[in-house]
Amino acid sequence: MRVLIVDDHTLVRAGLSRLLQGFGGVDVCAEASRADEALDLALIHRPDVVLMDLSLPGRSGIEAMAAIHAELPATRVLIMSMHDDSQHVRSALERGASGFVVKDAAPLELELALRTALAGEVFLSPRLSSRMMAPLLGRPKGDGVESLSNRQRQILDMIGRGLSSKEIASDLGISVKTVETHRARMMEALGCRRANELVLLAARQGRKAD
Repeated sequence: MRVLIVDDHTLVRAGLSRLLQGFGGVDVCAEASRADEALDLALIHRPDVVLMDLSLPGRSGIEAMAAIHAELPATRVLIMSMHDDSQHVRSALERGASGFVVKDAAPLELELALRTALAGEVFLSPRLSSRMMAPLLGRPKGDGVESLSNRQRQILDMIGRGLSSKEIASDLGISVKTVETHRARMMEALGCRRANELVLLAARQGRKAD
């Protein structure tokens, strides 16, 4: 998978490049800091996926995405931004984005988002998905643990009992990577920024159940 990174902050681009190069089968083919530069580099390198910041100097990431799609309709554009309100997310998706990832997402979530976009599907950070779906499901926003899937609640319970990812994978008959992906999704959905926060929350849930 060839990825073009578009972000106006040099350190952010450098960090993302190092992170993405660690994902299997991912090659960062170029980096851009502006919308016009993004289009030029996209035409030169023809990436499979463009990882695009929403806020750019001059034209926005949405406008840059439209320009890229006009020239390279097969190229997927994944928006990555700190602007996580529903209006920005909806606008990006309506204009053809292959997904929307918040900038404080876990690395595993970003990898999953890239692979989902490459497969032609749409990815939303779990936190965003839960927030946008809540009104349709008749639930208040930020429903916490109740918004998790049955499998995620099962894994959360096992985390609360002190089991490692390897032990959970063995008990459930799934891969360690699948467990880690569930962990990443739960952290986003529950607003946990660090792994230990998820462990503490899991332990509290366990005590409630008792």
